[in-house]
Amino acid sequence: MAKTGTNVAVRPKKKDSRQKWALLFCLPNILFFLVFFVAPAVVGIWYSFTDYNGLKKMNFIGLENYITLFQDPEFYKILLNTAKFAIISVPVGYVVSLGMGLLLASDKMKGSSILRVLIYWPTLLSTIMVGLTWKWIFGESFGLVNYLLEAAGLPKIGWATDPTAAFITTIVAGAWAGCGTNMLIFIGGIKQIPEELKEAARIDGANPWQIFKAITLPHLKPLSYMVIMLSLIGAFKEFAMVQTLTNGGPGTATTYMIQYIYLTGFQKLKVGYSSAASMVLFVLLLIMSLVQSKLTEEKD
Repeated sequence: MAKTGTNVAVRPKKKDSRQKWALLFCLPNILFFLVFFVAPAVVGIWYSFTDYNGLKKMNFIGLENYITLFQDPEFYKILLNTAKFAIISVPVGYVVSLGMGLLLASDKMKGSSILRVLIYWPTLLSTIMVGLTWKWIFGESFGLVNYLLEAAGLPKIGWATDPTAAFITTIVAGAWAGCGTNMLIFIGGIKQIPEELKEAARIDGANPWQIFKAITLPHLKPLSYMVIMLSLIGAFKEFAMVQTLTNGGPGTATTYMIQYIYLTGFQKLKVGYSSAASMVLFVLLLIMSLVQSKLTEEKD
C-alpha cells in the first residue's frame, strides 16, 4: 500500500464495476450498430467506386459513377423533387404539430387525452400502412375523396395521373404520419413553460397571440430546431410511404431520392451507381445537420 508524504494511504484505483455492467448491457446495441449500420456504410462507399451490378464481379472504376451522376439531368430532377417535398412538407408538418400541441397541452380541455392518442396513433403504423391508408382515401376510382366529390356533383380529381395532385397527396400523408410524435414533443415543451409568465402577461393586457409570440414560441425554440431538423432529414429519406402511395408517379413527379436510389440499384442493377447517389445524399444530410447545429449554437 503506497503512502504520501502526509501519511495518507492511497489505494490503487479500481475500475467501477458499474461501468463494466453498463458496457455489457450496451454491447448488443453496439454490435447491432456496427453490423447493420457501420459495415453496410463502408461497403456502400466501396461499391460507389466500382461498376458492381449485384451479379458479376465488380471492377474498380474510381470516380466514374460520381462523374456520371453529376452529369445526369434525371438526378437533378429527382433532387429538385426531393427538395420541393422537404421545403413544403416540413413547414406544413411543423405548423400542424405545433397547433395540435397548443390545442391539446391543457389537461383541462375535455377529451384531450383521447385526442392525443388518436393523433399519435398513425405513428404506431408502418409507413407502408400509412401509404395504403391514404391511397384508399385518394384513390381515383375507389377513393373516399373522389366519392364525396362525385356525391356533391363535383368532378373527380386524378390523384394518380395529375402530377400536382399526386404531389399534394404525399405532402398530406407525410404531415399526417409525423404529426403525432412532434405534437407530443411540443406538448412536453409547452408544459415546461412557467404559467406565472403567461399570467403576468395577461395582467399586463397581452392577448393570446402576443403571449404565444413573446413567451411560448421563444421557449419552444430548442424543440423547434430539433423537430425541423429531424423532419427535414426524414423528408429526404422518405421511401416506403411514397412508394406505396404513388409508386413515384405519375412519371417521376413524386420520385424522391430514396426511390431513385432503390430503382437504380435494384431494378436497373446499377448498384455501384446507386451507391454513389447514396453517398451524395449522405453528404447533403450531413451538411444540413452541421448547419442546423451551428445555427442552434448561435441562437443559444
